[in-house]
Amino acid sequence: MFLKKVDERIRAIFLIIILLFIFIVTRVIYIQLFEYDKLTELANDLWSRNLPLAADRGLILDRNGVVLADNITTTSLVLIPSQIKDKEEVSTNIANILGITKEEMDKHVYKETSIERVHPEGRGLSYEVADKINEYEYDGVYLVKESKRYYPYEEMLSHVLGYVGIDNQGLSGIELQYDEYLTGEDGAIKYFSDAKGNSLKLSDIYVAPQQGMNIQLTIDYNIQLSLERELNNIVSMFDPDMALAVVMDPNNGEILAMSSRPTYDSNNYQDYSIEAINRNLPIWASYEPGSTFKIITTAAAVEEKIVDLEKDTFYDSGSVIINGARIGCWKAGGHGHQTFLQVLENSCNLGVNTATHINFKKAL
Repeated sequence: MFLKKVDERIRAIFLIIILLFIFIVTRVIYIQLFEYDKLTELANDLWSRNLPLAADRGLILDRNGVVLADNITTTSLVLIPSQIKDKEEVSTNIANILGITKEEMDKHVYKETSIERVHPEGRGLSYEVADKINEYEYDGVYLVKESKRYYPYEEMLSHVLGYVGIDNQGLSGIELQYDEYLTGEDGAIKYFSDAKGNSLKLSDIYVAPQQGMNIQLTIDYNIQLSLERELNNIVSMFDPDMALAVVMDPNNGEILAMSSRPTYDSNNYQDYSIEAINRNLPIWASYEPGSTFKIITTAAAVEEKIVDLEKDTFYDSGSVIINGARIGCWKAGGHGHQTFLQVLENSCNLGVNTATHINFKKAL
């Protein structure tokens, strides 16, 4: 009886061991087949770091391929605080090069973070400043490529193109409207370090940035240049509060040129007032042409021989019904009997609208 119980216990233990072995093997197989990529990525995140490489924005071109918004390459300062050996020396020397106080630089050098971008003092550095920093060859101090937007024609077409912020994000105009297309995909230099931030002797991995999409406008550079010149002449001659002009292809509605005054340089938008940089007057300063357009509609009626200005007459009763809508004259009781030349002279709403309505029906 005793031996039988011992035998049953041994079988039970043996069965449990087999089940545990099967579970472990099954789990290992599952991890290798289904969770390998996920776990590998999590492991890499523990010891891999990225030095960011900014992507170029897409170009903005005129209808003939002239580059209206370009990119230039600048340098930015990035720190890995855990790799800096003599933080006092690094902070003092780099502060002197950048022209800032040591206290301001200490905030970056002593910051407890894996990667610290020195912002804004270390953004868009000149080659001269970058060379001075690079001469020290400090551990944990890196100079990385950064793309900066550049407008080669400065004030020309500035309100249409808009401008971008320090991080190359579109803030107005075409730059803002099509920001998601113009923005590229940033790259990186991947390096490896242990939990304390010490660099591991592994090869860095370069991930190239991808430039954003180019955008081609209907704008014609040569026409735009002429328009800008004429607006400058108007401002010089008359000193108006504002001036604006649009050149459009009447066959398809394409905008060939657009500009206004006051204007600004998109490269240095921060030097101008909000009103100057954010008001594209041909769009913003819209107004109803009103009676000034009566000249256009009357000219069309004469051109199509709908009316004879001197022979044809019209009786203005004060109101008329056209397509179910009542149109009233600006003069109470109307102008009475008049020729179409008098209709134009009197700016008679009813006479002009009647001629336009007849012209429209003929066109159909």
